[in-house]
Amino acid sequence: MRLILFIAIVILTGTAGDLAVSHAMKQIGHVSPITPSAIFRFLALAFQMVWLWIGIALMATGFFSLLALLSWADVSLVVPATALSYVAGALGAKFLLNEHVTPARWAGVLLVCLGVALISMS
Repeated sequence: MRLILFIAIVILTGTAGDLAVSHAMKQIGHVSPITPSAIFRFLALAFQMVWLWIGIALMATGFFSLLALLSWADVSLVVPATALSYVAGALGAKFLLNEHVTPARWAGVLLVCLGVALISMS
């Protein structure tokens, strides 16, 4: 039960962190032109975004949970199981960030699910 709980924590917090940082970066926009002063202004704006800090905290939680998980579970099980973050990422991009996810990407998500299912059978 502890294994499943920590895999879920790693997947959900890591993916939520990615989505939060992506949301923050989309609000800021891109750096143009790419000059030292423009990069400095971009970074100054980025570090003022609450969503960036939320994303960093969530990703850190996911990372430290992954470290704990690797301390008691086999890496051959943990790494493939955490690949489910690709599924969570595609779902979050579609339904939270309103991004267009192509059929080819959904097919890739399905293949990831099949691969995780094969690994978990052992």
